[in-house]
Amino acid sequence: MIPGEVLARKIVLIRGQKVMIDNELAELYGVETKRLNEQVRRNKERFPLSFMFQLTKKEFENLRSQNATSSWGGRRTLPFVFTEHGILMLANVLKSNTAIRMSIRIIEVFVKIREMFLTHKEIIERLSTIEGSLTKHQELIIEIYRYLQQFEEEKKMQADQIQRKRIGYKTREDERSKKSGNH
Repeated sequence: MIPGEVLARKIVLIRGQKVMIDNELAELYGVETKRLNEQVRRNKERFPLSFMFQLTKKEFENLRSQNATSSWGGRRTLPFVFTEHGILMLANVLKSNTAIRMSIRIIEVFVKIREMFLTHKEIIERLSTIEGSLTKHQELIIEIYRYLQQFEEEKKMQADQIQRKRIGYKTREDERSKKSGNH
């Protein structure tokens, strides 16, 4: 059985959909790409656009440039790609035990990817909420800091304005400075 990680690497995102390419599916199903596409053509009514579509030349070139080790060689036609539902339908039209088993395995990987995506999405939402809370807290802390600074400055100004009386014995100099206005 092929590990899920290997299958997951074969799933690509094109036009906002997770898909697999016809030649890789053919290899997994144990048939030639030519035979796979032949069965699709014979059963077109089972493969609406939401199940499969053909890549444009630009999409195909982008895909080939992303994969350094291209196994698409000398294709004469642009490849077809299949969504999760298309992959399941392929197993029905190919009717081989290998295709059925592999289709089930691929669908399981699609489900795991979807679950991981949902978990990832939940984590991002939680982090966003936490970030918002931290921003609010940071703003409050800065405001409190400014009030404390202002309070300290006012306290210092009041302390400079208040003249403290000396405690202890009064000397003649103290009496003279009191009379002259110098405390």
